[in-house]
Amino acid sequence: MDAGNAHYDVIIVGSGFGGSVMAWRLAEAGLRVCVLERGKAYPPGSFPRSPYGMRRNFWDPSQGMYGMFNLWSFRGLGGVVSSGLGGGSLIYANVLLRKDEKTFVHENLRDGGYESWPVTRQDLDPHYDVVERMMNAQRYPLEHAPYASTAKTLAMKLAAERLGRGADWQLPPLAVTFSNPGEAPVPGEPIREEHPNLHGRTRTTCRLCGECDIGCNYGSKNTLDYTYLSAAKRHGAELRTLAEVKEFWPGEHGGYVVQYVDHSDAREGERREVSSELLPRTTLTADRLVLSAGTFGTTYLLRLMERRGHFPALSAQLGTRFCGNGDLLGFLLRCRDSSSGTPLPRVLDGGRGPVITSAIHFRGEEEGGTGRGYYVEDAGFPEFFNWLYEGAHQISLLKRSARLAGRIAKGWLRLTRDSDVSEEIAEVLGDCTGSATSLPLLAMGRDIPDGHMRLTDDGMLDIDWRVKGSSEYFRRVRESMREIADALEGKMVQNPLGYLSRVITVHPLGGCPMGNSPEEGVVDANGEVYGHPGLFVADGSVMPGPTGPNPSLTIAALADRFAEHLLAGRSRPVSTPAHAPQDVEVPAAPV
Repeated sequence: MDAGNAHYDVIIVGSGFGGSVMAWRLAEAGLRVCVLERGKAYPPGSFPRSPYGMRRNFWDPSQGMYGMFNLWSFRGLGGVVSSGLGGGSLIYANVLLRKDEKTFVHENLRDGGYESWPVTRQDLDPHYDVVERMMNAQRYPLEHAPYASTAKTLAMKLAAERLGRGADWQLPPLAVTFSNPGEAPVPGEPIREEHPNLHGRTRTTCRLCGECDIGCNYGSKNTLDYTYLSAAKRHGAELRTLAEVKEFWPGEHGGYVVQYVDHSDAREGERREVSSELLPRTTLTADRLVLSAGTFGTTYLLRLMERRGHFPALSAQLGTRFCGNGDLLGFLLRCRDSSSGTPLPRVLDGGRGPVITSAIHFRGEEEGGTGRGYYVEDAGFPEFFNWLYEGAHQISLLKRSARLAGRIAKGWLRLTRDSDVSEEIAEVLGDCTGSATSLPLLAMGRDIPDGHMRLTDDGMLDIDWRVKGSSEYFRRVRESMREIADALEGKMVQNPLGYLSRVITVHPLGGCPMGNSPEEGVVDANGEVYGHPGLFVADGSVMPGPTGPNPSLTIAALADRFAEHLLAGRSRPVSTPAHAPQDVEVPAAPV
């Protein structure tokens, strides 16, 4: 079939936790599926590590950049999302926690906003089960050597016990392969896969390098390209990368028309006017269309298509119920251990292990606690961050280097007969306890979903969301982080942006919320857009409120549920009584 003017049963825009799950379920059922992903594929070893490579590892085609990180900045918050085959799974920290049963609420919030979930935990539990199996979820094997000595994990467990929250500490399920089935976990062992992955490359078990959030070069993360997308491709799904969707609309004879810009022939560093209407576009048609471009991407596209008149029947709830899932970043600094009577550095070794290994659950009032609940998790990092930390203290580094230079000069001048300078070179590094005793903490939970997502006059996405609406929630989170720091005899430093009433979220949610009617939501409980049969949304934008824990598993479980609904109703017509035949002349987009 030609690349252009091809017709499919379903086109899926985006390959994150919603799009990938939909692609597998629909392709497995025998439907002709095409996935359009704006970013590149990332086989093992392709994630950059050098400063030169990182410099280009951002998404902005207008500047000739086709990398993985896409950063957004709004007045009240910033957001970090991913561009690439596998979506957010490429840069997330692997946690697969279920949304707590009692937080599927229906309420007008005292602090503003509205949150009503048209699904229950019982509705999602079977889908959670499926996703956990597909993602091969494993808990961090703390009972096995060499994992048993992971300092940051043990420190979080100790802090929970000292705070009287030992029962609320856990090792959450992670989408990471630590061991092959039936074998003890060993770092760096080849992973035995039942079917070859779509990259055709060998993967290895987790090497504990802390590089999960910048792309795992060993394939240890069970990202969506190795799991759902590989399975979808085996069942015939077509995966198109560097395909950035620019426009879509209902077809004249039914179904939907989709146009995208093909970046596959673009050269890195070469600027392109990607917003230009004159840039060549590829046109496809499908009986059904699934939007899975993420909270920012999907809401932006629907807002833009609404402005162009393509979807006049969209709910007035479009753009509402935005939140950042309560994300808050803090830093533990210079922790100590006084258990022996003499204060000693408490080594946390944040660069060892996957990024997140453990979590403390601070329960909300609906679960017997107070306020709106949240989780605080350890947040490791790549080892080169430790080098950056130690190298940042320039004055002390220069002093130590000067002492080494003096010692070497004495040897050259024959003023000393000691030719062994190993100790002096080691001294240049210092005691390195600053980096070894420090650790980021990542909190997330149930902030207030009171943000609004709109388009500016010039067609850019804007979000009206403020920390103030969730100030009580964030106050309690900061206090809990300080308590953890006190328990570990360290200092807690909040993200400096917090003092400017800004937060950084890696879990943006809302904008196309689910609801029981068009007056409550943009999509129904099965992900289908009100007023536009055959148009589905399957990503974080459908959340009518925060999930609390990391939202990836809930997004995927909802997508699994949506796929069942789409398959159950695939025999009914969409948009108009007759769908477009395969060789139909594609209609022009309405002006």
